[in-house]
Amino acid sequence: MNVTFYQDQMRVTSIPYRTNKLVIFSGVPLAKDSYKTNSGKYYVTIKADPDSLPVLPTLGQHWSVKGALQIKNVEVGDYVMQQHTYESPKHVECTLPETGEQLIRFIAREKDFKGIGESKARALWSLLGKDLHSTLTNDTTESRKRLTSILSEDSVDALFKGYAKYKNLAHCNWMSEHNIPASVQQRLLKYHGGASIDVIKDNPYALMGFGLSFNDIEDIIKKTPFQTDVAQDDPRRLSAALEMAIRKEIEKGHTYTTHANVCPYLVKLLQDKALVTQAFQSGHDKAQYILNPDTGAYHPTAQLLMESVVAKRLSILIKRNGLYDEKANIAYCSAAAELPYDLTRKQIEAVTTCLDHSVSCITGGAGTGKTTVLRTALRAYHQLGFEIHAVALSGRAAMRLHESIGFITSTIAKLLREEPIEPSVDKPNHLLVIDEASMIDLPTMYRLVNHIHPSVRMIFTGDPEQLPPIGCGKVLADIVEAKTVANTMLDIVKRQEGSTGIPEYSKFINQGVMPKQLSTSAIHFHETSKTDIPKVCSELYQESPANSRVMAPTKALVSEINKLIQQAVNSSSDSLEFEINGDKFFLPIRRNDAVLFTQNHYDKGIQNGSLGTLTSVKPSDGSYGEVTLDTGEKVDIKQSVLDCMELGYAITLHKAQGSQFPRIIIALQKGRIVDRAWLYTAITRAEREIHIVGSSDDMKQITEDLSHSHKRNSYLKVLLQ
Repeated sequence: MNVTFYQDQMRVTSIPYRTNKLVIFSGVPLAKDSYKTNSGKYYVTIKADPDSLPVLPTLGQHWSVKGALQIKNVEVGDYVMQQHTYESPKHVECTLPETGEQLIRFIAREKDFKGIGESKARALWSLLGKDLHSTLTNDTTESRKRLTSILSEDSVDALFKGYAKYKNLAHCNWMSEHNIPASVQQRLLKYHGGASIDVIKDNPYALMGFGLSFNDIEDIIKKTPFQTDVAQDDPRRLSAALEMAIRKEIEKGHTYTTHANVCPYLVKLLQDKALVTQAFQSGHDKAQYILNPDTGAYHPTAQLLMESVVAKRLSILIKRNGLYDEKANIAYCSAAAELPYDLTRKQIEAVTTCLDHSVSCITGGAGTGKTTVLRTALRAYHQLGFEIHAVALSGRAAMRLHESIGFITSTIAKLLREEPIEPSVDKPNHLLVIDEASMIDLPTMYRLVNHIHPSVRMIFTGDPEQLPPIGCGKVLADIVEAKTVANTMLDIVKRQEGSTGIPEYSKFINQGVMPKQLSTSAIHFHETSKTDIPKVCSELYQESPANSRVMAPTKALVSEINKLIQQAVNSSSDSLEFEINGDKFFLPIRRNDAVLFTQNHYDKGIQNGSLGTLTSVKPSDGSYGEVTLDTGEKVDIKQSVLDCMELGYAITLHKAQGSQFPRIIIALQKGRIVDRAWLYTAITRAEREIHIVGSSDDMKQITEDLSHSHKRNSYLKVLLQ
């Protein structure tokens, strides 16, 4: 194989592979200044990160590429052709054909120009020549009049629509040249359109609002200088650094922050204490954050707006109480009569509270009867004629909720994609139930309240002591702590004969008390050194593979345990392999492996955290195999899901929140992520049996120290009070 530096121009003829991390596209080379292709002795292949490209490739596009070239011979039928491959090329850009014949063929072949064949495209070029570009850039009455002499109205619409897709190419190519990722480009163009480059030149730090970090922008400015230099003390730079420092606090889960918390990160960004002082003194942009003069707290505008909207909606519902009338009592008595046992006094209080208030909470730890209360309350609401919308964050949790309450359930993401919940003549009354509400972050809650009519009643269920949401805020904890929303906390664990002991054990952990017996009933503690944790977890998994799942705190530990388990239980099955342009690719996943999906693909029925088993690695109809989800649904493995599949014998606790498994193995490794809430949540994921693997000294410290969630700054509680 020869390696040299070269450049090519080509027309795209195939896109055999495309994921979020890699796109491979091939085409025939173009002779310069001619519509004719070069001799058919070679074809060009580009392999690149989609984020490094100005636009995603489509068939018929023209691309120019420059960089390291790999040349190899490939057998194509009876012929041997050269393949010119550019992997992560130095320069690559998409170009709209300029010459007549190229443009004619491009319009005729590109599917975006629907209904325009080669004869009509040729007629357009004969009529307008090089004026075709200026005509299509401006959709005016005069432009349309010229075009309708050749095309129908529908074809004119298609022509303008198709051209609009490519008219930003010059901007995209310029931004790619300046190392601005494609994902950022698309967001910028969507917001600023043709003014995007001017916006960047005026203030490069505007890119922060479209997904780039402060340091990324600094690198771009150093590598590719803009028209104006940015001085170290430039107010635009100082304001951006302060905004980024505040944003870092939001990433930790806070919805506001303080001068003391922002200062260290600002020093790290600006590397000059005088500039830090200047940044604090130079005022601020109210479009990004607001300084509370009473507390000195910095509130990012987006988070403050979301908290205010959520608080306002909840406050409206709080005032609508005293709703438990004779009809509600009849409905409650009827629902309670269907139960095979009597409710406790506290459970009766919880059900009647839900019926008496427009917004209420049912909270408590594992085994305290939250599900029984919710099921009874919902049956009563159903008898009162309410349309019930029950949701959970994950598909697995929604399925479990359905099994518990007997009503149709869905994920929050699915609900938000459907029509907003509005009262109608035939369905005037609606109730939204949010299960596992401790997982709901502020942005999700904001979207939910904007998706439902103000008259829709709400019930939150969950355990505020569990692991806080991944995103910012701690909605359920704030609602409970504010004490303005009616909340019934169920705290008595009903111990039954043959109990697992899990509810009692988890209650000790939640209270910060180290259990006297680390191994008891169905809970087994395995004293293990830090280095042996992966090995012991793998051995325990092998004892009951069909029922087990390992919970670990970090991706690195998850990966290590997954490899060990795969090696032990499934080392000889066929790997998931596929071939593209003669190159073989494979994922380190084998048939019969447990798999985890790490991205949302709602059209395929999977979301971030979906679990299943790789049941086929046999390619067919553009699919590389098949996964059978834990829900029983089948998912074809198309290119779009290839880069979001991982081994799923071991998963992080965040991926498991909202789900339960028969047998849980907990890899207890002390670190930044692991606190009391983490351990408590991990324990409550188990249905029947728990194995804790780690050091008893570490477990004692983790249990007795306060949870990180107690340190989260959140303003919703204050607004509700």
